[in-house]
Amino acid sequence: MAVQNYSQLIAWQKAMEMVTMIYRVTKQFPKEEMYGLTSQIRRAAVSIPSNIAEGQARTSTKEFLQFLAVAQGSRAEVETQIQIALRLDYMTNNRAQEILTLLSEITKLMYGLSKGLQKNYKSTH
Repeated sequence: MAVQNYSQLIAWQKAMEMVTMIYRVTKQFPKEEMYGLTSQIRRAAVSIPSNIAEGQARTSTKEFLQFLAVAQGSRAEVETQIQIALRLDYMTNNRAQEILTLLSEITKLMYGLSKGLQKNYKSTH
């Protein structure tokens, strides 16, 4: 069965779960980070499911692949920002590992989705 809506994609579902985790953990960041790291990590986290959704809603496979690539870039940003927050003692190692594990799962899901789309795209062009 073909995906009819982005919300059916497990990568999107997991990314939404990760956004919720990011928002909860960043509530505990120092107030002086409100317009710094807190804003940056939230923006990058929100970008992941947003780009998956926008890509799936586009009319071409090529566009979907481009949006997945942007989502992968945002995922790398979040990973980096988690490492920064950990080094600054803004979160526990356990919380950071929980988020990084989920990000790893999202990475694999998006990679598999991209590979499937590429295979399909090549067979039709």
